[in-house]
Amino acid sequence: MSTKYRVIAGISAACGLLLAASGAAHAEVEPGGWSSESPGFKVQERGCGQVDNLTFTLTCSTASGDQRAERRYDTYNGGTHQFEGYFRVTSMGGTRISLKQTFNDTDGDAGPYFMLAVERGGRLYAVHGGDTLSNAGTVGATVRVNTVHEVGKEHRTYINGSLKHTVDSPGGSFYDKFGAYRTGSGNGPATVVWSNVKFWRK
Repeated sequence: MSTKYRVIAGISAACGLLLAASGAAHAEVEPGGWSSESPGFKVQERGCGQVDNLTFTLTCSTASGDQRAERRYDTYNGGTHQFEGYFRVTSMGGTRISLKQTFNDTDGDAGPYFMLAVERGGRLYAVHGGDTLSNAGTVGATVRVNTVHEVGKEHRTYINGSLKHTVDSPGGSFYDKFGAYRTGSGNGPATVVWSNVKFWRK
């Protein structure tokens, strides 16, 4: 093989590796049998919450009332559903801001079933129970979040590809939300930028 063709072959191989790495960087956890889906959503802005595409901002330091900037996705019933998204906290003047929710939409049981929140300093935790999932949520850091929800069985949360939280799940109807939302003990201001949001089911 001539030097010219060896160079071309080398470039082609390198491009193939880059493409493979790129695909692996944006893939579901627990692979096998997933089908991609594109649920609809509604934008929710309340109090001092502002949404600009995938940038979610709480502009005030108010520690009461409904302060939220979120996307609320369509309700699902049964099956196994996976959410993936990358977030970056670009400013955090407040603390204890919810980033991602799995919301129970079942009559009589409606409410946030799972909430991933961040404290000033970067601690990521489950609001219900208070378990620490990671300390990766520092200002400027990009963090990958996956939730896998087997309705009627289990809800699992992954941070940067590692399983960090598991909780039993009831049956019923649920939906995904993400953005920036003041928890009951939190306050802004805060700005969170989300990217590469994907959904699957099986």
